[in-house]
This record gives sequence, structure tokens and C-alpha cells, in this order.
Amino acid sequence: MTPGGGHATRRPRLDPRPAARALHDVGRGVDVEHDGTTLLRYVYVPDDVQLESPRPYLHPLRTRRGDVVTALRPHDHVWHKGVAWSLPVVGDENFWGGPTYVRDQGYVQLDNDGSMDHQAIVRLDVTSGPDAERVDLVHILAWHTQDGEHVVDEERALAAVVPADRDDVWFLLFDTSMTNVSDRALPLGSPTTRGRENAGYGGLFWRGPRDFTGGTLLAPGFAGGEEVRGTRAPWMGFTGSHDGSGRQSTVVVVDGATNPSHPPQWFARTEWFAGVNPAPFFSEEVPFDTGATLRFRYALVVAEGPADADGAAALAARGRALLDG
Repeated sequence: MTPGGGHATRRPRLDPRPAARALHDVGRGVDVEHDGTTLLRYVYVPDDVQLESPRPYLHPLRTRRGDVVTALRPHDHVWHKGVAWSLPVVGDENFWGGPTYVRDQGYVQLDNDGSMDHQAIVRLDVTSGPDAERVDLVHILAWHTQDGEHVVDEERALAAVVPADRDDVWFLLFDTSMTNVSDRALPLGSPTTRGRENAGYGGLFWRGPRDFTGGTLLAPGFAGGEEVRGTRAPWMGFTGSHDGSGRQSTVVVVDGATNPSHPPQWFARTEWFAGVNPAPFFSEEVPFDTGATLRFRYALVVAEGPADADGAAALAARGRALLDG
């Protein structure tokens, strides 16, 4: 309180202007820029067809020097959307897009492609401190089945964090709390929980650009190929090369220590396409009963240049510190 009894005030127009800024395309999406580079675009009202399970996504994601590290609607899986919270098995519903894996039948196109629908942006802030600049966004969503039933409420928090001590890396924090508002249990699973071996994808899914195909998967003590898929680890990463510039970039995804099934099994690809996905329901369903709330937290590190297992571990440690902080 001030001596006159009022609340303390500040004069933000006199503060140093941060290099980070958020540009809100109201009713469509938010761009986050830093020093003139658009680091990400968060599309919160997509115009996708129902078959692709319309849901918010992040694309493009760029390094601080501008190289794109995501893909949107690749021809092999048009429902892959940059970085997106994508769940193929929510009870009998599909919030991933495309066909559903049915035990003893394979993939079948069902009328069950639900949507994650924008309700409100309740926070959009840009802050600057001695250690980092960041943009925070909080998003309220309602999930609907293909026939329009409201089954899940979600509060999602995103943060783009640009550290002051490095000019070649930034961090994306993703935090979701989901509440089952339906009248039935909606266990979360994957094609593997429905019978397809080693295909336990679902959750926060990063789809890399086409030119990353054939890159290197990274995990604790590991740098190699798809043999790492299905293993458990607290983080996993990917190093790939860019067409045009010839440069390399690295993306590391860190699983929150309090997430269900931590450390998760990972779905990862490099031969057919570049993809990394901490999958908490890879081989076992996660219960999601009526009225229950589930929370998942992740850090995604976007770094310039290649990394080996030790370098990726150091990037993961920075992301972990942000989650823990």
C-alpha cells in the first residue's frame, strides 16, 4: 500500500521494451516474436475439416535464426499439425484425426473424430527479467465428439521463454489440465493398447519438417535411430538438417516429473518422418473417470546446431529447470 492508502502502481511505458512480443490475431491465433524472428504461431481456432480432428496447434516453430522445425499437414498424415496435443484413444473417441485402430481389424475410418474447441484466451502477457523474456498464454477449451457431445474441459497454459544467457536456444512450456465432464469413463490409450505393436503414440506430438527425415534421435546415453521407440526416458530429442541453409537444429522434449506414467515410453520416428512424442499411454491406458482431472506438463527446447547425447542432456536439464521452477 502507498502512504495515501491506495495500491502501489507502476508506469510500464517507462520500462525497457522487451525484444519479445505477442501479436494477437483475435479469433485465430497468436504469434510470438523475438528480435524480429517469429518463434512460433499458436493457431487456436483452426479451419481443419472434421476428419482431421480440429484442435489448436503450434506451427511454424522456428529457431532464433529462423529455421523452421515443424511440419503442417504433411501428405502422409494430414492430421499431423506441428506441435499439438493429440489423443487417438479417448474412450471410444479419436482426438488425433484420421482413422482409428480397431483390434483385429486395423485402421478403420469411424465417425469419431472429435474436436478441441476454443472458448477463451484468459491471459496473454509479455514479461522481461534479468534471466529471460517470456510470453505467457492461458487458453480455455471444450472438447466435443464428432456428434457434438461435450466431454472434456481443458485449461491450457503455454509459455515461450527466451533466456538472456544464450542466443541460440529458446523454450516452449506446455501445461494442460483436462477434466472429464461426460457421464462415462474416457480412458486414454493408443493403437498399442488396442492391439498394434509398438505404435503407442498419443499426447504432445512434435512432427518435424520433411528435411529432417533420416536425422538422429537422442535420449539419455543414446544417439541413433528408431530402435529407441518404446523405451522409457525422462526426455528425448532429435537433430536434423535443413534444406536450403544446410544448417542443423535440435529439438528436445522433456517430460514433466509429475506426469502420469513418468518417465513415459516414447513414440519416435526418423526413417519415414521426423517425430518425437512422450506417450503416457503407450502400452497401458491411463484412467480418466467422470469428474476426474488429469494434468500433463512438458518443456520443448528449440536449439540451433546439432547435438549428441550429452549436448541434448544439457538442453533437457535447462528445460527441466524451467518446469521445476
